[in-house]
Amino acid sequence: MDHYEVIENALLYIEDNIQQPLSLESVANTFNMSKYYFHRLFSALMGCSLNNYILSRRLNTSLKLIQENNLSLTDITYQLNFGTPSSFTRAFKRRYGVAPSSLRAKDKTLPQVPIPPVVKRPIKNINGDIVTDFTLTEFETIRVSGIAFEVDLATDDYKTKIRSYSKKLLNNIDDTINGSCYVIYSDCQPNSTRFKVLFGIPYDIQIDKPFYFTVDIPQLFCAKFKYSGDLLDIGDVLITDFARFLKISKQETENSHIELIQVFDNIHNLDSAYHIYTPIKKLPIDSDF
Repeated sequence: MDHYEVIENALLYIEDNIQQPLSLESVANTFNMSKYYFHRLFSALMGCSLNNYILSRRLNTSLKLIQENNLSLTDITYQLNFGTPSSFTRAFKRRYGVAPSSLRAKDKTLPQVPIPPVVKRPIKNINGDIVTDFTLTEFETIRVSGIAFEVDLATDDYKTKIRSYSKKLLNNIDDTINGSCYVIYSDCQPNSTRFKVLFGIPYDIQIDKPFYFTVDIPQLFCAKFKYSGDLLDIGDVLITDFARFLKISKQETENSHIELIQVFDNIHNLDSAYHIYTPIKKLPIDSDF
């Protein structure tokens, strides 16, 4: 059983035993692993500690019990091992912004969240810390032509928008064109939720404006990661992975308007694995790159 299967099975085990007094030691023992290694593996793959994950799933389960209205809040507290009613209320308000009693009194509903997927990406052990595998590399200058647009992560249905524009690009590419596809994300202004996106390829293609643009991407020193799955569905994992990379590698982010670059090896297969390039500062220790 590989490490992905271990964590996937652990998530199912937690869900099936959410009303039991679960602990790091009890879950690790179920999979015949030391609690120290299991903790590092779980944190690396899920982006949070096991205890925080269990708490989030207990709260998720409580939504159904509250909204079914068959149990008192005190009964739910003890059934889901929150310790005391006040502990349950504090955790619930922190998570959902309202007290559980308020949710029931106002007859509101909050949707339950399904078990999260385990994002597939290579990992490695650095001095006892399990992190997403990375390399430091130069992203060479390249001219990319394609469709440019803006998305607002706070208001737009940005996933649908990005996918619709990617489909538009593919519809304008001849089947004889092969090679990599680039998705470049850049911020519109500091601390904004608006981003510019260019979805393109290193060929001179013609698409009706206002969508068509050609952009020269400068040489950038980057941290390079590999993922399988949809970037739009693994955003939180990527953020956590990059933060852990910065902490463990002692690297620093570069002050660049380009946030990240997503590169697919095959323009005609956007369901394949891809690489993420994130600009970082080139430190003296990186002078060989």
